[in-house]
Amino acid sequence: MGGLKKPLRILFLSSEVAPFAKTGGLADVAGSLPDAVKRQGAEVSIALPFYRVTREGAFSAQPLFSGLRVPLGGATLGGHVLQAHTKEGVPVYLFEREDLFDRPNLYATSEGDYYDNLERFVYFTRAALLFLKHMGSPVDVIHCHDWQTGLVPAYLKTVYRDDPLLGSTATLFTIHNIGYQGLFPQEKLAVCGLPPRVLHMEGLEYWGQISLLKAGIVYADALTTVSPSYAREIQTPEFGLGMEGILQKRVKDLHGILNGADYDLWSPDKDPDIPYPYDEHRLEEKARNKAALLDEVGLKESVRDRPLFGMISRLSAQKGCDLLVQVMEDIIGLGAGLVILGSGEEKYQTLLEKAARRDPGNLSLRIGFDESLAHRIMAGADVLLLPSRYEPCGLTQMYALKYGTVPLVRATGGLDDTIVPFDPETKQGNGFKFGPYKADALMGAVKQAIRHYQDPATWQGLMRNGMAEDFSWDRSAQRYLDLYQSILSA
Repeated sequence: MGGLKKPLRILFLSSEVAPFAKTGGLADVAGSLPDAVKRQGAEVSIALPFYRVTREGAFSAQPLFSGLRVPLGGATLGGHVLQAHTKEGVPVYLFEREDLFDRPNLYATSEGDYYDNLERFVYFTRAALLFLKHMGSPVDVIHCHDWQTGLVPAYLKTVYRDDPLLGSTATLFTIHNIGYQGLFPQEKLAVCGLPPRVLHMEGLEYWGQISLLKAGIVYADALTTVSPSYAREIQTPEFGLGMEGILQKRVKDLHGILNGADYDLWSPDKDPDIPYPYDEHRLEEKARNKAALLDEVGLKESVRDRPLFGMISRLSAQKGCDLLVQVMEDIIGLGAGLVILGSGEEKYQTLLEKAARRDPGNLSLRIGFDESLAHRIMAGADVLLLPSRYEPCGLTQMYALKYGTVPLVRATGGLDDTIVPFDPETKQGNGFKFGPYKADALMGAVKQAIRHYQDPATWQGLMRNGMAEDFSWDRSAQRYLDLYQSILSA
C-alpha cells in the first residue's frame, strides 16, 4: 500500500455477506470486496446479523462478547457477538439476537416484509457501533451498504458526534439498488434514537415518511454506486426514484465504482459444480457441459446443435421479465432453446410455468434459486440473457464472460459499462446489446446472436474475447482504498 505508515482500518457493515447469508448481489459484493481491500494492505473487518441461515451453515463461529446493551426506542435490548472469518482471514462479527434474526428469511416472507424490519436493523447498526466502543479500537472508515445500514452515518453526525472513540470515524455509503429505500412511518423516528431535528426535507424526511436510504445519502462523507453509468442514471427522474434531487446536491461526493467478479468462485477451469472443467483452450468441454445441462433440465437433445439461451435472475419487472414473456416463444420459434432459473413476482412465474408446460422440450424453467445449477447453466448455455429495465451493476454478465457464455444485455447501468457490442468486421467486442426497452429491440439482438452462432469460427472468437476479460476485484478495491483515504484527509 505504498507509503502509508499504518494500514487503514475499515469496517464493512452489511445486512448480508456471502457465504454467511445471501439473497442477491449485495452479499457477493460484501463478501468479496473486504478480502480484496485486505489484499491491498488495509486492516478489514465485517459486521452482519447472525441469521438462522448463518447458524445452520457450516461456519465456525465462536462466541466473542456477551453483554451488549442496545437502546431501541424506549427499551434496551441485550445481545451477543460471535466471530467467524472469511477465506482471506478477515474477522466477521455476527450480531446475535434470537427474536430479531432467528427467522426463516432475511427480510420478508411470502406475505411481505417483516413488520419490524426497522427495529431489526436499528438494533443491528447501533449494536455494531456500541461493539466498536466496547472493543476500544476505533476504525478509520465504516463502509455502509444499502438502506439497512443507512442510519450509521446519521448516528455518527448526531448521537456520536462528540464521542471520543466514534466522533472522528468517517463513513462511505454504497447504494446497490436505489429501488430499496428503507421507508417507514415518521412516528417511528423515536425507534431510531435520532434527534427530531433530522426530520426535514434535507434529512430523513421523504414524502411524509422516513427513509433510511436517504439517511445514508445525506449524512455519509462520500457515496458510491456499483457502476459509473448507474451513478449518472440515478441523478435523473427516470432512475432516481425520487432521490435524484438529493443526489444531484451531493454529486461531488458521488462515485461510480464497478463491482468485481470473484474468480475463485466463478471460473470454469476450477468450478466444482460443473461436470467438465474447461478454459479458452478447451472449448470442446463447454459443449459437453451443454449436453449434460440439456439432459439435467429435460430439453431436447437436438438443442445441442442450436443456440441455448440461459437466464439466471430474479423474476421481476426490473430484470426485464415483461420483455421476456413477450419474446420467449419467438426465441424458440427461431430454433433456440431456453433455460431459466429464478423466482420472484408471481405473475411472471405463472406465465413462465405455462410456457414451459406448452413446450417442455425447448423451454425449461426451474423456480427457486439453486447455486449449483446456476453454475451449470453458466457453463452450458451459449448466451446469457439480461434484458433488465435497469441494472445498477450486474455480476452475472461478468461471470458469463469468463465461462465463454456470451451476454445479451440491455444498455443500462453496469451492463452498459461491461459489455461491448460485437463487431463482425473487426472481430472486437464481447456480447450483444440493445437500447430501447422494447420487445422488438430485444429480438433484434437475439437474431444477431443466432446469426453469429451459426458461424462456429466467429462464435469461438467471440467466446474467447469474453474469456480474456478481467473484472477481478483488485482494481476496484484500489479505487475504494483511494476513496477511503480521500474522505479521511478532507
